[in-house]
Formats: sequence, C-alpha cells, structure tokens
Amino acid sequence: MNTTPNKFEKDVVSIDSIIDALYDVISNKKGQSRDWERFKYLFHHTGRLMSADKDKDGKIDTRPLTSADFIRWVEPFLLDVGFFEREISRKAEQYRYIAHVFSTYDSKRSKSDEEPFARGINSIQLLYDEKRWWIISIYYNRETKEYPIPRKYLVDKHQ
Repeated sequence: MNTTPNKFEKDVVSIDSIIDALYDVISNKKGQSRDWERFKYLFHHTGRLMSADKDKDGKIDTRPLTSADFIRWVEPFLLDVGFFEREISRKAEQYRYIAHVFSTYDSKRSKSDEEPFARGINSIQLLYDEKRWWIISIYYNRETKEYPIPRKYLVDKHQ
C-alpha cells in the first residue's frame, strides 16, 4: 500500500477545495498546457463530463466523455486561446457520501478582460469515500440570449 502523500491531496479534502481545483486547473494563458495529471486526479474512475446543447440537427443531446477523452477534445482549443474560467456563484447540497453543486461560471480569454465571452452552469456531482472527494460527473450548459442564467444562480458564492 502506497502511503506517500499525493501532491494533489489538498485539492480533494473538501467540496470547496475540489471545486476550486477544478476551475484552477482548467485556466491558463494561450500556449500554456494545463496540469492534466492534477485534472485527472480530481475524477473518480467512472467520472464523466457532458454538455447539454443542441446538435447540428437542433435536437437537444449530450455526449459523455471520460476525463481522458475530454482532455484530447479540449486541449488543442485551450492551447490556441487563453482561457480562464471562474466560479461566480454556487448552490450546494450534500447528504452522506454524495453532493451536488450548481456552479455558475464565467469564461474569459485573459484574467484582465473586463467582460466574459461566455457564462454557464456546471452541475457537478461528487462522491465522498471517507478519505477524499471525487468528481463523478460535470454536466454543463452554456448561457444563451434565449436562456439567460436565472438570478437565483447568480448570488455571490461568498455571501
């Protein structure tokens, strides 16, 4: 049994720490790789990332990706542009070993950008195995002009 502390163990000690780590690891400057080892450490082996959106035929659908599939899909985009995502509001529920977090985010190309180019909500399901928190799924939906984020999901997370 390996008892060596993992360099990312502080990222998974609480709901706050795992959500903060998730946003931190996905954000970086143009041309800068993300710490994908850290990203994968956050996810349970069954973990998935999924968007909910309309496909090319206008049908609402989703495509589940493992963390490795997500990395292969998103890495070329993230290297090509600056991408900084931050949580702007949170609604969380927890019972025993499970937690659900509705995490409202905004996305910018640079930390110094005045306005985000996108916003949305990450629906994050977490598992606590009595040792650490794991991301089970991230199901996300971008905001559109037709469907703005409801006010109740824009309350400052620090209030």
